[in-house]
Amino acid sequence: MPEGHSVHRIARQFAANFVGSTVAVSSPQGRFAEGATRIDGHRMIDARAVGKQMFLEFDNDLWLRVHLGLYGAWDFAGDISVDPTIAAANGRMGQTNQRGTVLDSAGENSLHSIGAPRRTRLRMSESEKLEPEITEFPPEPIGQVRVRLLTDTAVADLRGPTACEVLDPAQVDAVIAKLGPDPIVDDGPEAENRFVTAVRKKGTPIGLLLMDQSVVSGIGNVYRAELLFRARQNPHTPGKQVSEETARALWRDWVRLLRIGVETGQMMTMDDLDDESYRKAMASRDDRHWVYKREGLPCRICGTHILLEEMAGRKLYWCPVDQA
Repeated sequence: MPEGHSVHRIARQFAANFVGSTVAVSSPQGRFAEGATRIDGHRMIDARAVGKQMFLEFDNDLWLRVHLGLYGAWDFAGDISVDPTIAAANGRMGQTNQRGTVLDSAGENSLHSIGAPRRTRLRMSESEKLEPEITEFPPEPIGQVRVRLLTDTAVADLRGPTACEVLDPAQVDAVIAKLGPDPIVDDGPEAENRFVTAVRKKGTPIGLLLMDQSVVSGIGNVYRAELLFRARQNPHTPGKQVSEETARALWRDWVRLLRIGVETGQMMTMDDLDDESYRKAMASRDDRHWVYKREGLPCRICGTHILLEEMAGRKLYWCPVDQA
């Protein structure tokens, strides 16, 4: 499932390529035909993400809410501005030097060699993939497209979302009110205090609270495992037994890691890497995380084998020594 950084990056694509334009909205699949007619032909005036949910505002005071869930994805195509962290790697996210100049696979500065906008196709979900340039515009829909958003120069196709609906402002406010704080939306003291209070009043294990979108927005399996290891926090500890200091440290670390994810397109969770190690980590998940997907391998700190267990139906990775 896409985590918070992915949804914020998708919102950025809409801000760069759709906001300010009149949009033709259709439902090639047919399942969203009624909703599409409500916003068809209107100008998109805003694109924002809160946690794992995205909201697109139109000039008739209506919003399109999308939650990608486990299987959803957006395909962008046309003369779109491609984020250099994608273009430099030709879609293989992370195969680029993020420290300083952004280089493409030939070692050239992608901001100049790739150029923007570019007539291409870009898939954005849990990961991002840049596909070959398109030969006609708009391209034919591929697969079961729930909704198509089309301007004179760009198209976005949505497939397989958990939620796709048109809402009025009051309904949008009601959805957002149920969500926990999102550091990209608000990383100030009020958001931090809200998170700390929510955690420390519950007897639920902290490993579950971090995945509860009403407690904090945007954290999924990867960030949950990595945040808890970085804090040396046992995932089974009830929230009300987590110290205030640790709860605040978890929030501040989430602020930092989320921003790194939005800027690089990668859930980079390891610190203090030299340039070569950083490039390896950006190119391969095996070198990017402390515990996630490392079950049975030695902990990078103590050497104990990383454990894998199930917590409320989701996989949990942790070190039984460093997080004892």
